Amino acid sequence: MNKNLITFVGILLVLSLGACKETNTDPPDPKPVLPIADSLEVIRKATQTELGVVIPSVSVYIDSPKGTYFATANEPDETPVTTETIFRFASNTKNFTATAILNMYEDGWLDIYDTITGLIPGTNIPYVPASDAWNIPHKSEITIEQLLQHSAGVYDIDNDSVPNCGGESYVEYTFHNNPTHQFSAEELVNQIAINGLSYWEPGYSHHYSNTGYTILSEIIARVYSANKTTGKTYKDYLFDYIYGPHSIVPLDLYFPAQATDVAINELHATGVIYNPEPEGTVYYDQTNMSAHVAEGNGYANFTELNTYVRTLMKAQNVLEAETVTLMQTDFSPDVNGPGNYALGCIRTTNLGFGHNGCIRGYLSIMMYDPSVDVSVIVMMNAVDYRSEDNFLKNFTSMYDCAWKAREILGYPGKPAK
Repeated sequence: MNKNLITFVGILLVLSLGACKETNTDPPDPKPVLPIADSLEVIRKATQTELGVVIPSVSVYIDSPKGTYFATANEPDETPVTTETIFRFASNTKNFTATAILNMYEDGWLDIYDTITGLIPGTNIPYVPASDAWNIPHKSEITIEQLLQHSAGVYDIDNDSVPNCGGESYVEYTFHNNPTHQFSAEELVNQIAINGLSYWEPGYSHHYSNTGYTILSEIIARVYSANKTTGKTYKDYLFDYIYGPHSIVPLDLYFPAQATDVAINELHATGVIYNPEPEGTVYYDQTNMSAHVAEGNGYANFTELNTYVRTLMKAQNVLEAETVTLMQTDFSPDVNGPGNYALGCIRTTNLGFGHNGCIRGYLSIMMYDPSVDVSVIVMMNAVDYRSEDNFLKNFTSMYDCAWKAREILGYPGKPAK
């Protein structure tokens, strides 16, 4: 099945939010809240019963003017999740990528309205290579802004089937045949070029594309290298400007790019995927993330993700307020209704702005709502791919946990249908 249902779910959750209400309240240390934990357990058990599989745990970290709280519900034989538990936050990585691009935009290192065949400002170097491997459909028409919005029509070779891959995506097919394969941006993009794959002309509509963000990783690396006159990578830029010790808000994050960089901190939750037979149940701890650079390779704990999304969306991090507004509101076109995806940023009713993610057995959300100054981080370490209905139930249950935690603390919860 197509495993990329996240955008579809996001469209179901869209509504505008009110004006920003700032507060300077310093929250206390996170503490468990019994009513939230009880509600999470109700949702976890109901999801488990409906799907007929084990949901090892679901956890919520919520930061608000009333305080900072953490609650978790887990199977009795599972190690309890804490605020310091590490998990792979998947496509939440896209917001970090968008932040990097927009920071370069503020610094004049690139223009998001340029086409990807344009030249990096002050150089004769194009944003992406001019080689045949990068000769994708509509290349000269695609802009950086459209890649950020998923409106470029770039085919997603990570989630959609590719010729000669047995009905699977290129990433799934290659990973299943060789879990230690070192993926590269050029290799991934070349699959689009050699097969002439595209959804439509750039700017026509919205189609989520991990491969579009793979292209953004190459742009970040090339722009950074051009400005430093030495070889730099996507990960280098994020470390130097977005989360490393010399960034505005240093954070303990990691973005593995090498096939051999499979380890994850000892204090981590194990992801589990329920696949159709014959593949069945698969558990993920150490795993090759080299196919997911810039679109889904990050991992961290609840505390670090919360600090990131709060400071970023409150314009207290690397981006200026005007740029944060652009990130939140420069929506992708959507022929089926109002857009909810802007520049690496999802807008969700009664949760605010941020992103969500799904990868290798982990579902997650990081959101900040400026109307009530509340941020929420959610992690559920089980993904049911046995059918699209199962995945949708699994995914929406995670959102139900976020809304329920807000509701218990007196903030607007799940919106009425």
